[in-house]
Order: sequence, then structure tokens, then C-alpha cells
Amino acid sequence: MGNVKSNELYELMLRKGYPEEFAQLVAAEMHTEFTATRMIGYISKSAKLPLEEVADEMLAILSDRDRITQKHLLEHAQAKINAIYREEL
Repeated sequence: MGNVKSNELYELMLRKGYPEEFAQLVAAEMHTEFTATRMIGYISKSAKLPLEEVADEMLAILSDRDRITQKHLLEHAQAKINAIYREEL
């Protein structure tokens, strides 16, 4: 599948009784250590949650990841622009 954490998430979901196909989908989407670890924490905290709630949490985690990635890209771009301005002065 993916990294170690994604595999750990997949196994956890199967142990909790989620359908195999659903567990595969979630684990495939949670392919970074950051996202998989967050989803493991969410799944671990409670009894088996409805599939809709797990899917909602997965989308929220992915949205957070995308927002953080975008923030880092913008900060990097701003640093480059600032360096260009400093060189011109």
C-alpha cells in the first residue's frame, strides 16, 4: 500500500471491523506519515464510527494538509521575493 503508518492504519481499521475496501481507500488517501498518524489517532479514540464520519474526518485531514502545504509554498515564495527586493536596493 503505502508507508508504514498507512499500513498500520489499514490494519487498525480491519481490526475495528471496517470493510476491507473502505480501509484500503482510506489508507491509500492517508499516504503521508502526518495524515496517517492523525487518522490513526482518530480511529483509535473510539469504537467503530460510521463510515460517513470516518470519510468526513479523512477529508478534513486532507484539507488541513493542503492548507499547510499551501502556507509553506507561499512563505517560500515571499522569502524569494524579499531576497530579490533586498538585492535591488
